Amino acid sequence: MATTKQRNRMPESAFAFPEQRKEPLSDASHVRNAIARFDQVEDVSDAERDRAWKRILAAARQFDVEVSEKSWRDLMPGGKTRR
Repeated sequence: MATTKQRNRMPESAFAFPEQRKEPLSDASHVRNAIARFDQVEDVSDAERDRAWKRILAAARQFDVEVSEKSWRDLMPGGKTRR
């Protein structure tokens, strides 16, 4: 687990949600965590979720993480964000 100092040094491109610096994608474990916690990320739009999902899938390919879901909506209760 990265310390706060290490996390603060990470480039925005290392996060699923770079503007919020949420869900780092630095290794296979973090990619799995980002998928597991995807529905817990608050205050992001569906467009931001679309972009984050693409980043997660790219990181999953890079770190050889199997992803069974076709869309981030498969991770959300009812297939949409809570509002």
